[in-house]
Amino acid sequence: MSNDERLPLTEDDRAAMLVAAHEAVEYRASLGTAAVKPSLRPSDLAPQFDGTLPEQGDTASSVIDDLIAFAGKGLHGHASPRFFGYVCGGSMPVGAAADFLVTSWGQNSASSWESPSVALIEQTVCQWCLELLGLPLDSGVGIVTGATVANTQGIIAARDALLARQGWDFSENGLFGAPNIPVLIGDAAHSAPMAGIRYAGLGLGNAIHLETDDQGRILVSALRAALADCKHPPLVILQAGQINTGSFDAFADVIPMVHAAGGWVHVDGAFGLWAHAVPELRERLAGVDGADSWAVDLHKWLNAPYDAGLCIVRDRAALVSAMSARGAYLPELGETWEPSESTLELSRRARGIPSYAIIKHLGAQGVRKMIARHCALAVYLADRLTAVPGITIMNEVVLNQVAIACETDELTTKVLARIQERARVYPSHGAWQNRQIIRVSIINHATTKADIDLLIDEIVDAYRAEA
Repeated sequence: MSNDERLPLTEDDRAAMLVAAHEAVEYRASLGTAAVKPSLRPSDLAPQFDGTLPEQGDTASSVIDDLIAFAGKGLHGHASPRFFGYVCGGSMPVGAAADFLVTSWGQNSASSWESPSVALIEQTVCQWCLELLGLPLDSGVGIVTGATVANTQGIIAARDALLARQGWDFSENGLFGAPNIPVLIGDAAHSAPMAGIRYAGLGLGNAIHLETDDQGRILVSALRAALADCKHPPLVILQAGQINTGSFDAFADVIPMVHAAGGWVHVDGAFGLWAHAVPELRERLAGVDGADSWAVDLHKWLNAPYDAGLCIVRDRAALVSAMSARGAYLPELGETWEPSESTLELSRRARGIPSYAIIKHLGAQGVRKMIARHCALAVYLADRLTAVPGITIMNEVVLNQVAIACETDELTTKVLARIQERARVYPSHGAWQNRQIIRVSIINHATTKADIDLLIDEIVDAYRAEA
């Protein structure tokens, strides 16, 4: 059979897809008992994957068989209920199943005319997330890869709007000769909005770093003093969920101050913004809904498969103006909300569909219960470890983050290394208040109290072995 006569799906293709689907299910079924860290490192795997460019191709089935045989020992258990590092969501099975469909459908999700089902599903998930997060329902929303791009887009929208307030059209004139935009950010901020400042062309060296307290919250007095020195409308970047402590800036106090100065407030809420969905936690973020833009991950607390996040901008027109790119070859705008109007990407997969499936599966109550349960488990963990002499909890546990330290940095490092080497659980390292810490993030949909008890046992056993 010639290439021109080839069927859309051959028997070899079908076999490869079925084997891959079966292996995916088996892999997920093993996560509760498998080691949480890779058993092989890059140098061990290099002989399998550093081969020369093949001149002739292999069958689809053999390619998939090789991937299954060789890649497994180099995979980290990011989806494991016993993985507590890097604030990784667990990629909920219903979301993963929806992702199978997304990959197989092969839709370019830029246009509602070209892919109407995707556009409508993504429009729905955006509205659902606004409702869940308690944010203005007429906001503009772009479904992006994660918090780095979400922060970047929010900062770009802020840049254009703040320049427009000073009579400058960024789209026409760029930044050369533009009025100044003071950028104010806490000195304990995450790297994602820092990257956004760079990508937006505002320059990290121009950012004013504000003093924070022992939980990473911007001091209101420091912000007030900085605003008094601003001669132009400022961009102020706040935080919902500090990476080590889980703390929140004082939104209710700070946001009105910034708006009175003619400024724009952007909130990096990668994981912490989800607490605003939970009635009993919402007061901890009081006033966050008064900001101008927000960044939030879907692959963190919603437990969607990688990669998925939201850039949310109160003024939808500001987001669309900053993001839209049109070409003569593209179809006219469709009858509804256009996915491409709200993101930097024109070509992308239908990454919002797994999140739709998860919310449809859990319902709003299920999402809220999951978040509340994780926060309660964090308190339980901290309370249990506080009772162990020699172990210190370094933060006020207000969310799902627990920062743990031993008497010395050397001992903390040794204890973490022992825990990770055993690979029954996997917390990550961090640095806080000039101390090395063991950082625990409780965010996987499948994590239970039994998993936390195992984590406690591993930490205590490692501490007693190394002390």
